[in-house]
Amino acid sequence: MEFNIFYVLILFIFIYLLSTVIKLSSRVKGLEYKLEQISKQFDVPESPINNELRQLLKEGNDVKAVKKVRETLGLSLVEAKQYIDVLKLEVK
Repeated sequence: MEFNIFYVLILFIFIYLLSTVIKLSSRVKGLEYKLEQISKQFDVPESPINNELRQLLKEGNDVKAVKKVRETLGLSLVEAKQYIDVLKLEVK
């Protein structure tokens, strides 16, 4: 009986944490959108690293570009790959 209550409690904690993460994720997406709109409105120049990354992509050094993004911007592997994929679309 005690184990069942324990498992139910853990399940509720897990659901609460999952819902909190989902809420935070949606807030971050909203803030990213607002930041993008503000940067467009005030003509904020893009990151200077992008030119170096484009050069690496033209040379076919995708892995080096992802590594550079991770080191410079502090992104995770998945985020860095997504960042490079967007730049690849611009290069082509």
